[in-house]
This record gives sequence, C-alpha cells and structure tokens, in this order.
Amino acid sequence: MSDQHDHPHHDHDHVPAPPEGGEDAGTQALADALKSSFAIVKVVMAGLVVLFLFSGFFKVDPQEKAVILRFGVPVGGGDGKLLNPGAHWAFPPPIDEVVRIPVGQLQNVDSTVGWYATTAANEAAGTEPPPGESLRPMQDGYLLTGDENIVHLRATLRYRIAEPGVRYMLDFASASNAVQSAFNNALLFAAARYKVDDALTRDQAGLREVARSRFEQLVVQYNLGITEIQIDNMQVIPPRQLKEAFARVTEAEVRRAKELNDARSYENQTISKARAEAESRKNLGEAERTRLVEFVAAEVERFTNNLPAWRANRELFTQQRQSEVLRIIYTNAQEKLVAPNRGPGTSREVRLQINRDPPKPKVLEQPKGDAH
Repeated sequence: MSDQHDHPHHDHDHVPAPPEGGEDAGTQALADALKSSFAIVKVVMAGLVVLFLFSGFFKVDPQEKAVILRFGVPVGGGDGKLLNPGAHWAFPPPIDEVVRIPVGQLQNVDSTVGWYATTAANEAAGTEPPPGESLRPMQDGYLLTGDENIVHLRATLRYRIAEPGVRYMLDFASASNAVQSAFNNALLFAAARYKVDDALTRDQAGLREVARSRFEQLVVQYNLGITEIQIDNMQVIPPRQLKEAFARVTEAEVRRAKELNDARSYENQTISKARAEAESRKNLGEAERTRLVEFVAAEVERFTNNLPAWRANRELFTQQRQSEVLRIIYTNAQEKLVAPNRGPGTSREVRLQINRDPPKPKVLEQPKGDAH
C-alpha cells in the first residue's frame, strides 16, 4: 500500500511522441509561410519606400520661387538655394519642408484700425450698422487728427515681395501680419499730421502720400522685404454720429470754394481784358506816333523842297499856294461865291441873306384811290 502512495501513477506524464516524418512537414510548412510573409513584407516596404520618395516631388508655379528647409535650416547655406518655377524634389516631411515664395504675385493687405465696427454681411450688402448715440471706443476704430478731431479711415495696401523673398518668409512668423501692423502705424502717423477739414475734403492725396512715406520708412526699419508699394481705396469719413454737422460744414466749404473760384475767374477776366485794352491802346498809340512822325517828316521834306521857290519869289509862291488851296476848297464846296480883289484903297460890302430855317421836305401827293 505504501508503495502505491509514494509513486502515484499519472497518465498524462506519458505522451506518445509524434512520428519523425510529421515533425519535418510542419516545420517546413511554417518556414514556407514565414518566407512568403517576409516576401510580402519586403514588397510592401519597397512600395512604401517608393511612395515615400515619390511624394517628395513638387512643382513651383510661375510667379513663385521656393526654398527647401531641412530640419528647419535652408538647404544651400545662407538664405538657401532659390528654386525657380518647374518640377523639383525634396525629402518628404518631417525631413524637408518646402516654403513657397510668391515673389511675382501682387499682395493685398487691408488696414485694421480706424474704421467703425461692421460685419461681412453689411460689407457685402453695402450697408452699415446703426451708428448709435456715441462712439464706442472698445468696438469702433478711429483715428485722431492733428487738431484733436476724430475720423474713420481705412485703406488697402498693395505690394510685391522683393527678390529673393527668403527673409520675408523666414524672418517672421506671419509676414503679412507684420506688413499689416506697419501699415496701421503709417495711417495713424499720417492722420495725426493733418487737420480734420484737410483730411476729409482738401488734401486726401497728401494724406495718402504721407502714409506711404511713413510705411516705406518702416519697411526699411523692419527689413520687411517688400517693394512696389501702393495705397488704394482710401476712405476718410467723419464720425457717423456727427455726419449731418460735418455735411453742413462741407457744404459751406464747397460754397466758399465756389465763391473764391468765381472771384478768381472774374479777377482773371478783368485783368486779361484790361491787359488786352492796354495793349490795344498801346498799339494805336504806336501807330499814331508812326503816322504823325511820317506826316511831319513828309511836311518837313515838302517845306524843304519849296523853300528855294519861296526865297526866289515870295509873292508868286504865295499866290500859287492860295490857288491850290482854293481849287481844293471849290472842288468840295456845294456853293461858290467869288469876290475878286480890287486892290488897295478900295472897299466892298458883301451881304448874304441866309435862311436859318431848314428846308421842309417835299410831301408826295397820294393818289386819290389810296385816301381813306
């Protein structure tokens, strides 16, 4: 009995061994399966590598340049090698990053200061929200003028990225935001140097030029790397709460300008007329002077030519001149009265009866048939 308890019998301890041929077949099948799996994995991996490398091809569009950043550093040293338009290749992310630089494209930035609060729907519809009773500084934008008045102003900045454009893209987290901040600064600067009347009506072109000059200074100061700067679509309006008051002032300014223009026009016309009349009188005087000089010269020549005849026989010369004068007078006279000279010591009385009443016009007799 003790031997039975010390050496118990277990059936599962005696597993029969498989035949030698069956073990080799299973191992071979497993090896074949693993080999097939590895082949498939190799093909898949090769396909993934090819796909990975093929995804590195990219195209640079016209009016663009590009630079490759490898782990954040420009490839090519310095500012990197600029890639011209066309097909190129780079390692796919996260190894390389392609930064596109639109150097040939016109960029637009709108100002974000100086305009009242509105919505995209109002802008699209061409309407504006009600102005309210007073300006809301926390919501409405505004600019202060040089005479401490308030205006609303907005404008659009157009520019191009200067070649090569790498600094523009890499030196700023958002270059367009940096440009926009500088543009807002320029508008604030320009408004502070103008009086409200000049900014609203008289010299908006000058205001635009001051803003442009200030912005160009900031471009150089901050090395923004842009060029061909132009400010368009500038709008300057008074606070909407005082729109009617400013309209009356503007109307008065327009009337004042019209009166000044009319006065200047009348002044110019009067001066031109006076100058023309003075020139005409001067010309007439010159002509009269020339005629008189020529007449006097002719008389001098005539008297000079007649002087020898007068000296030779004064009485005959006098009679001849009298005869010439009488001939001219008798030629133009309607009635002639001749009283011959009887010589010295004689006298004659000549009486002329002149009717002082003007002659009455003759009345034509009308035919009897025409009498009424």
